[in-house]
Amino acid sequence: MKLGAFSVSLNVKDIHKSKAFYEMLGFEAFGGNITQNWLIMKNENTIIGLFQGMFENNILTFNPGWDQDAQNLNHFTDVREIQKHLKEQGVKLLTEADETSAGPASFMIEDPDGNPILVDQHR
Repeated sequence: MKLGAFSVSLNVKDIHKSKAFYEMLGFEAFGGNITQNWLIMKNENTIIGLFQGMFENNILTFNPGWDQDAQNLNHFTDVREIQKHLKEQGVKLLTEADETSAGPASFMIEDPDGNPILVDQHR
């Protein structure tokens, strides 16, 4: 099972302060729109997302179909295949992708400690 690019999506109180802090750690803006209160930042292969007012908890995020540079992968496991496998293993889904669809879709699960995990396919 190939989960694709990995990042941590952080719930931040002040996106401008958070951006400045992570820039001090060597991160640079990589994507997003700070005027819409979300920004993707990167330091080498490490990716974080800063999100102000969009969700309550920090989220582990996987993007099937993308590498760490948000470039399309030739071969990847579709989000619906990953979801089906996890359901067969008895994993409870918080949200589900429409298994009859194709292209972009997502689902959410939690790890045993309640940490949310988003599997979000953009292509």
